[in-house]
Amino acid sequence: MTNRDKKEKQVESLGQELATTKSIVLVDFAGMNVKLQQELKRRLADVGASMNVVKNTLLKLAFAKTKATADLANDEILQDQTAVILSSEDAISPIQVLGKFLSEFELPTFKVGIVEGSFQDKDSLTKIASLPSKEVLAAQVIGTLVSPMYGIVSVLNAKMQELVFVLGQAKGGDN
Repeated sequence: MTNRDKKEKQVESLGQELATTKSIVLVDFAGMNVKLQQELKRRLADVGASMNVVKNTLLKLAFAKTKATADLANDEILQDQTAVILSSEDAISPIQVLGKFLSEFELPTFKVGIVEGSFQDKDSLTKIASLPSKEVLAAQVIGTLVSPMYGIVSVLNAKMQELVFVLGQAKGGDN
C-alpha cells in the first residue's frame, strides 16, 4: 500500500467518523508535550470521546467530503497544530473536559467546533465548557422544584406546633 493510499484511507475513515459524531472540536495543541497529550486523551476517553492528531490537509479533505462539517474546511482554521476531538455519545462532556484541562494546564486552546450540527466559535466553546454537568443541572432543577414543597411543609409544621402548644396551654389552664 502506497503512502497516498494510506492517506486516502485515513481521509475516508475520518470522513465516516465525522458524519456520525455529536460534537467535533478543533484545538490547537501547540506546546503540549506527549505526557499532557496522553493525559488529555485519557480524560476524553473517560467521557466517550477521542482526540486525533491529523494533518491539516487531510482534515480539510475529510471536512470537505462531509456536508455537516464543510464549514471547518477553512485555511484560517486549519493552520498550526490541530487536533480533532470527536464524540459520538455526549456532545457537551468532552468540551467540559477540555475546559477543565485548559484551566489546569492552559493548553490546548479552542479553535472552533460543531456541536449537535451547530457551528461554534472559540467563545461559544468556552461558554459551553463552563456549563455545569448534566447531573448538577438535574440536581438544581429538582432542588428548585422541591423547595416550595419544603416551605409548605415547614409552614404546616409550624401551625401544628402552635396548635399543640395552644392545646397544651388550654389543658394546663383547666387544672
